[in-house]
Amino acid sequence: MQMTANEPKEVGLLEMNYVFMTDSDSDLPYHLKAKYDIPVVYMPYALNGKEYFDDLGQTLDHKTYFDAMRNGANPVTSALNEAAYFDYFEPVLEGGKDLLFVAFSSKLSCTLQAVYTCREKLLKKYPDRKFSVVDTLSISGPMTLLILKAHEMYRAGRPMEEVTAWLEENKLRSQAFFTVDDLKYLKRGGRISGAAATVGTMLDLKPIILEASDGTLQPGEKIRGRKKAIAYIVDEMMKFEPDPKESPILILNADCPEDAERLRTLVEQKLSGAEIMIEHVGPVIGAHAGPGTLALCFIGKTTRKP
Repeated sequence: MQMTANEPKEVGLLEMNYVFMTDSDSDLPYHLKAKYDIPVVYMPYALNGKEYFDDLGQTLDHKTYFDAMRNGANPVTSALNEAAYFDYFEPVLEGGKDLLFVAFSSKLSCTLQAVYTCREKLLKKYPDRKFSVVDTLSISGPMTLLILKAHEMYRAGRPMEEVTAWLEENKLRSQAFFTVDDLKYLKRGGRISGAAATVGTMLDLKPIILEASDGTLQPGEKIRGRKKAIAYIVDEMMKFEPDPKESPILILNADCPEDAERLRTLVEQKLSGAEIMIEHVGPVIGAHAGPGTLALCFIGKTTRKP
């Protein structure tokens, strides 16, 4: 994410005529949210009968969350309603600024429809304002990488139309390969049958999940053994021609830091000198994939497959 000599220097965010906002289903690391002062819509989930909002691990840290799952907790995710989005969006427009909202995939939840409905009503109320919404067709790490690149443009003073256009033109270059450790969580969520989970566990199969071009999460290969699965996702990443000069490589882990380091080592062997970030799988992906999930996220020259 290097700046060229012709690009403007960063401007103060108070000088910008629009606000850049996203949601927590991006799994945006909290330290980056704080560093760049990015407003985030916190999405709801429930754990052991108690409702939380995903504030990027501040109220309930990631290890506690995954330990609860290991002890039998069954977290449930849900969508925000239109009224909740009003509470986030209206103060921006009322304050005289435009809004760019970078949202997680419409194919994974109905919540984006509430965003669009909210936008329509707010633009009628504030007709002099602009309100752009980008459906990233992503969730988790790939969405974070898009946010980081787009927010760099935002800090450099690029207009909202240009940042929106970049996101729309490049969103399908952002990809992730997930590998899970325990099949019972996919079984619980209905992604695989009980019989498949039993046989897969006996054979030590590790399913690969990827983000498809339509914004859904799709099953990939089933690899026998954890180490082979980790090596496999690195090889798959290389087919998409990741460019470490454009974007860092992002590794997410669901409380399996040793495996994340093993994955980092393999990536370093393929992409010498690449910036590699190791961060946390958030509660939404974590609810469906479980503890031990690993994700390899990157922006490639090649777009996602159908």
